Order: sequence, then structure tokens, then C-alpha cells
Amino acid sequence: MSAILIDGKELSARVRAQLVTRLKSSGRPARLDAVLVGHDRAASVYAENQAKTCAAVGIEYRLHRLPEGAGYGEIAGRVLLLNTEEDVRAIMLHLPLPMGVDVERVQSLIASDKDVEGVNPANIGNVVYGRRSLVPCTALAAVEMIESTGIELRGARVVIVGASNIVGKPIAVLLMRAEATVISTNKFTRELAQLTRGADVLVAAAGVPNLIRADMVKPGAVVIDVGINRVVDSDGKSKTVGDVAFDEVRAVAGFISPVPGGVGPMTVAMLLRNTVDAALR
Repeated sequence: MSAILIDGKELSARVRAQLVTRLKSSGRPARLDAVLVGHDRAASVYAENQAKTCAAVGIEYRLHRLPEGAGYGEIAGRVLLLNTEEDVRAIMLHLPLPMGVDVERVQSLIASDKDVEGVNPANIGNVVYGRRSLVPCTALAAVEMIESTGIELRGARVVIVGASNIVGKPIAVLLMRAEATVISTNKFTRELAQLTRGADVLVAAAGVPNLIRADMVKPGAVVIDVGINRVVDSDGKSKTVGDVAFDEVRAVAGFISPVPGGVGPMTVAMLLRNTVDAALR
């Protein structure tokens, strides 16, 4: 039996519709201020798409462009200036930053109540206390997708493959707060397959293409694929794949999220929701 697809596009459309309703009923404006350094093509395209997505929901989008050669001082200065402006309620930082500029150092400067990506260490730490409004967007997206299946998380065994600071670890803590039994793994974990085969919920967030195979998945499990990897197929064409070998795992799992079209769209939706939450406080 083939697993039920957890459609990130459909779920994100529902979230966006809810945000439109919230903004209209509140009568208050929402705005997202984004900082983009240089002329990276992928980042510029993402910013353009983000502007359209915001407009569709009713969020004003302001892009602050800095020159290619901007250093830490100039970038940090812009972030700190936005922190002080009362009309600015939501701030995000487009990546990549110029070589030599410490991304985490800059992200940590974003005021925690305006940090809609949830990358400030203070917001990551707040996850432990159950404050979910401005937690990392990808982590929140993964949990929302798990919850959409209707699985009872209390007492469920969850395995998180990957323990990054803004994805794996926050997902683990969010699920702990839901009273699941959570195992967090990393590249040094021994007998990984033995652990994953016992998981009612399996989250793959290691950044390794097709790491999770069918023989590593418990029949009927919920499988969330957070990985986004660019690989070259047998025809020499580049394509995006996840950390899960989708076709073979779908034959075993009960629910599965695809790549692309899974966690990605939901991450964007969570960014929009964080933006609206910040604006309506």
C-alpha cells in the first residue's frame, strides 16, 4: 500500500487563507523587512517570489539592498537600525552573506520579537518554554505537517535524523513538548537503521541525499523529509531530492512528505504566519 502524501502546497494554502482572514479582521497592517546583500541570483529570485507571496496575503514587503562588498559593520548596522524603527515589526536576512561575514553573528543581532525566521538564539531557546510564535520556520513547518496526519504524538516514538541548531534540535524539543518520546541522532550515531525502524514518526533533516531507505522505516510510520539536495541524475540533469528515497519509502510508510512540494512551501507559510503574529502583538 502506498503512503498518503502530506502535501505541503495544500497545507500552506490553508495557512495563507487563514492569515488573510486574520489580517482583514484585525484591520492592522503587517510588513516584512528583508535585508539582501549583493546580487546573488538565487537570493534575488527568492526575494522577488517572496514579495509576491507576501502581497497575496496582504503583507507589505520591503527589501533593503546592500552592495556586494558590504562587510559585517554595514550589514549589522542595517539590522540594528531596523530594530530601532517602531514601524518595523518583522525582519529577515537573505542568504548568502559575503564571504567572511559570520551569518550567525548577524542573525543574533535581530531583535527577538522581530526575528520572524526564528534564528536568534533567544528564540531558539524559547522553544524549550513552549513559545512557538517565532521559532525557526522549518522546524515549525515539520511539526505542523506531522500534526496534520492526526497521529497521537503523546507517547509516540520519534526519531530525528540530524541535529542542526535551527532544524533538528528545535523539532526535537517541539515534539518533546507534545510528550512524544524523542531520539535525536547525528553523524556519530551508531546503528541508525535500528533506531529509525522503531520510529512511529521519522524526520530526516541530515542534508544527505536518499539517506533513508525503505528497510530503515517502520511500516505505517509518518515520514517527514526536510532535506533539500541538488544532485545530477543519470541524464546529466540537476534535480532536487530529499534525504528520503521517496519512491521506495512510500511503499512502506503510512504518510510521507515529498521533496519538492513538502516542507518547503510550509516553511514559507510559517514565515508569513510569524510575520502576522509579530505585527498583531
